[in-house]
Amino acid sequence: MPVTDRVIIAIAAVYGFLAVGLGAFGAHYLKSRISEKMLNVYQTGVQYQFYHALALLMLGVLLHKEGGLSPVYLGRSAYLFTAGVLLFSGSLYILALGGPRWLGPVTPLGGVCLLLAWATLLFAALQK
Repeated sequence: MPVTDRVIIAIAAVYGFLAVGLGAFGAHYLKSRISEKMLNVYQTGVQYQFYHALALLMLGVLLHKEGGLSPVYLGRSAYLFTAGVLLFSGSLYILALGGPRWLGPVTPLGGVCLLLAWATLLFAALQK
């Protein structure tokens, strides 16, 4: 399914909205309920989610621009950013809240998706 600028911007908006809400939840509710170490893990998830929400927003803007970068590679990058945030930040949230430890290996898979998303964006920029 081809990714449109509107879909990418909508995903960015949802991720940004959730990052603000989850950050506030962590700062106000979880602060006194989980260990400092787990709160730091949780906050890392929020930070990465926010950074990549902004990256997705920029991808949507780039895709909207006529004659810009390759829409195929921008779309692939958007898929990878979306999956990366879900796997990376999502697993950190669950782990910080006492989820099963077997989720630990999911976090690096999310990180690999995020790295591949950035590499795909670089490839899009270098295409003629």
